[in-house]
Amino acid sequence: MTATNAFLSRIAASGCTLNRTRLRVLQVNVGKLCNLTCTHCHVNAGPARKEIISRQTVDRILDWVEKYPVSCIDLTGGAPEMIPDFQYFILGLRDILPDASIIDRCNLSILVQPGYEWVAPFLLENQVDIIASMPCYLPDNVNQQRGQGVFDDSIEALKLLNSLSYGLEGSNRHLHLVYNPNGAFLPGDQAKLEADYKEHLLHSYNISFHKLLTITNMPIARFASWLKNQGTLADYMNLLQNSFNPSTIHGLMCRDTLSVSWTGTVHDCDFNQMLDLPTFSSQPRKLWDIHPDDLAQTPIVTASHCFGCTAGAGSSCGGSLA
Repeated sequence: MTATNAFLSRIAASGCTLNRTRLRVLQVNVGKLCNLTCTHCHVNAGPARKEIISRQTVDRILDWVEKYPVSCIDLTGGAPEMIPDFQYFILGLRDILPDASIIDRCNLSILVQPGYEWVAPFLLENQVDIIASMPCYLPDNVNQQRGQGVFDDSIEALKLLNSLSYGLEGSNRHLHLVYNPNGAFLPGDQAKLEADYKEHLLHSYNISFHKLLTITNMPIARFASWLKNQGTLADYMNLLQNSFNPSTIHGLMCRDTLSVSWTGTVHDCDFNQMLDLPTFSSQPRKLWDIHPDDLAQTPIVTASHCFGCTAGAGSSCGGSLA
């Protein structure tokens, strides 16, 4: 039995199918350039990466969104803010979709790097929500996972965002933090972790945020290499499979989200994108070559890493599912 069939067989045994619903979110991975080199990164992003979305691809995505509006545009990377056309892309999206949710998946530290002082005020001005990586509220854990000094930069960035009203109680400028485990284990209870984060960050640094999202580390790319080096890849895969939770299936992000690469190819999720797994079509397809109705009720391409999204309380770009 292949790994792919193993996952689908588990889905079928639960009495469910895994097909697409109505498209709600367009998630665009704008490239692999990043100022950090995190151990859990499923993108293998870093400062030396050259994969960056072109102006032509940005324009073709904007044209598509104008024809087929969606309720949410989710920009990820890499560090999205580092691409040359970041401002151009945001301004184009906001002009076309004045009422849509636009999300910047930010690593926080970029906001306080020289030359990027403009980013936070720009996001505020254009009503962009922020989902920010913050794998722990303790310095050693963050620095171990993301690099020395990243914790202090993250705290400085969070204070900056709070000064601009991001994350404050009653503010409509949403600031959500993301927790990733710093090892081969599942995230803890999201509600409890959120309470712990809020108490510690407020008491220690006078920092506020709206929600904490817990995301399981996917056994691909850099994290898979780390697991192999630790000799724990097989154990981690067993953990994910043994923790399968059928109640997470209805909320899987691949059902209403379409992932678009920096070249414009479409995938069922960002993880599939990194593994070069196309959508239901056997051949890679560009966003501008499809109609949203083409996706309706189509089966989702799966592989063994998909057990990561259905393990325990489940995992998505919006946090836990159960």
